[in-house]
Amino acid sequence: MLNKIYGLRRENIALAQFIIEGYERLATVSTIDAHQALIQVMIMPDFAAEMAGLLDYLKAQGMIEETV
Repeated sequence: MLNKIYGLRRENIALAQFIIEGYERLATVSTIDAHQALIQVMIMPDFAAEMAGLLDYLKAQGMIEETV
């Protein structure tokens, strides 16, 4: 499983989780720190390319930014 950590605004945590997990079986999202608004996206390796497209879109929209 591929793990990526993203920062975002606190009010967007639930929305980002809803969007990412809406693509069933591609990835799951866990909130690492609600106060710092950090989420971890765990991506299934077979779907890395598909999730990269979605995560790039969310970055372009200013919803998330990769931290580590």
